[in-house]
Amino acid sequence: MANITVLDQSTINKIAAGEVIERPASVVKELLENAIDAHATAVTVEIKDGGCSLIRVTDNGWGIPKEEIPLAFLRHATSKIKTVEDLFTISSLGFRGEALASIAAVAQVELITKTGDSLTGSRYQIEGGIEKGLEEIGAPEGTTIIARNLFYNTPARKKFLKTPMTEGAHVAALVEKIALSHPDISIRFIQNNQNKLYTSGNHNLKDLIYTVFGREIAGNLLPVEIKEDWITVTGFTGKPVIARSNRNYENYFINGRYIKSTIISRAIEEAYKPYMMQHKYPFTMLHFHIEPDTLDVNVHPTKMELRFADGERVYNAVLRAVSSALAHKELIPQVSLEEKQEKEARQLAEKLAPRPEPFEVRRRENLEQKTSSSGTAQPGGPSPGAGSVYARQAPPRPSFVSELMPDWLKERRKDQETHSMPPASLNPLKGTHGTGNQDPGKETGIGDSSSSTPIQPEQLDLFDGKLLDPKARLKHKLIGQLFDTYWMVEYNEQLFIIDQHAAHEKVLYENTIKSLKTRQYDMQMVDPPIILTLNMNEELLLKKYMDYFAGIGFEIEPFGGREYAVRGVPANLFSIAKKELLTEMIDGLSEDISVHNPDIIYEKVASMSCKAAVKGHHTMSFQEANVLIDQLLDLENPYACPHGRPTIISMSKYELEKKFKRIV
Repeated sequence: MANITVLDQSTINKIAAGEVIERPASVVKELLENAIDAHATAVTVEIKDGGCSLIRVTDNGWGIPKEEIPLAFLRHATSKIKTVEDLFTISSLGFRGEALASIAAVAQVELITKTGDSLTGSRYQIEGGIEKGLEEIGAPEGTTIIARNLFYNTPARKKFLKTPMTEGAHVAALVEKIALSHPDISIRFIQNNQNKLYTSGNHNLKDLIYTVFGREIAGNLLPVEIKEDWITVTGFTGKPVIARSNRNYENYFINGRYIKSTIISRAIEEAYKPYMMQHKYPFTMLHFHIEPDTLDVNVHPTKMELRFADGERVYNAVLRAVSSALAHKELIPQVSLEEKQEKEARQLAEKLAPRPEPFEVRRRENLEQKTSSSGTAQPGGPSPGAGSVYARQAPPRPSFVSELMPDWLKERRKDQETHSMPPASLNPLKGTHGTGNQDPGKETGIGDSSSSTPIQPEQLDLFDGKLLDPKARLKHKLIGQLFDTYWMVEYNEQLFIIDQHAAHEKVLYENTIKSLKTRQYDMQMVDPPIILTLNMNEELLLKKYMDYFAGIGFEIEPFGGREYAVRGVPANLFSIAKKELLTEMIDGLSEDISVHNPDIIYEKVASMSCKAAVKGHHTMSFQEANVLIDQLLDLENPYACPHGRPTIISMSKYELEKKFKRIV
């Protein structure tokens, strides 16, 4: 039998460090949060070898007084809280007093700091929890902390680290998240002596999103803003066109703290459900300000989790905020006609384009300079009025270029050279003879810089002249049915293509939801009854929501033990009311979120009723198509079916003209 002993302090510190410091990114997180708590306006993070050999965090914050430096590296020493009551009103990112002690226990740490009222700074060294020295030093106001050789004294932990590239990626992702949580702080990230990220700290969240995520995402954002007495939500949410296959782009911050919350994630995804396909997740960048006394941030050592005093209230607020941002927007995906072969051809042409040698560039520059300074032609130079040597015709391509081109690209280039500038007599946009002073490019779009600018695929957001606006409906031109599945509508120089199955699904779904909420339903008895065998959790959920099931047309009663008999179902579900359907509905219920909220039950019933929608490859008349479009007019969100697939896509006149070479 093993004897019980008290662990030594070194072992205690390393165990405690293991709870807080998992990898280099954990060190960066703790030091960055300390810098922000010190009211820094500029922070620089530098790492080498993924943070395993060096982590340096420099800020211009308040600094640490010399006499308090040794205290800062003791466990449970902090300036953020004084008593247990302070835990319920925490406004800082850190508060446990474990960060510096944990880092110092597993790394070689050097601290350089200076307060605003001190003449000199201080330099403090500690390795493996053992002090090495404290001295005065010249330093700017603020704090610099250097952590070298992470886990040098705990090789068992060090062997579980990934490659420097992987660890560096974790640090980079963390720095981005913290930068996004504080647009008012300038943050620079340096990895292996290379600048990877720099934010200006200009308080502009959209500029910050552009810096981190790029133009595509920054160009497809919708503003979010709600203000109530207990919660404020601001930020941006992405249009469905920039959805991703994982939750990595769901970003939300509570009182400046980057966290993960199942309640908030489910509220966001619930708001996007009518607009997005299943297994797709939206882009969000939301900042929450919630009263600190309604939060419990003392849940986990890494401070990545928190609890809400009223989770349902938070869920409904988030759902309301995101839903209002998406509502009343005409979010029709716009498709591009650019083919893969065209893209490959353009890339190949750019790769094989001849580039002058450096000597040739210098010779041309000298020749151009002499011509412009003298105003006359030099011996062997260009004739007067010839302009820059760069305007001359490029030298012929080397023969190997044409040999490398695939046959289809040779034919395409030959065809473009033949037809790019048709004779005036063949130009259908001009008269039979034409006029000498007309520019053929003005009418065809050739040579017009505004027309030749490539248009990036985007999601239409037409605030004026919406396709399904009642006034616009009078100007629709219904062209016909394609492949017995899609209906084509011309409107406002756009070609809109409507999927008849997805559109009918949406109409049936919305009508079913409406009838269920207004109690306009009929019950159909089932004989013999459907017998359900439920586990303890399912039984509790069924009892909890029994009134809602009865309210929409189900008759369910105990059948002995944990079995229940379903004797009646809504009439419109009679043909599909199976045991699997009812089990799926119960499985979809959530005890922690949907309390007193029957919408999830309604949606399950409505999604099943969509099985009656008209299918693809079904011929419809023009009258039926017009009725379907009229029914779409009455819906709040007619742009996606209940499963998230688009009901309507659009194609611009520009794309069609580009495809037919009317615009080159």
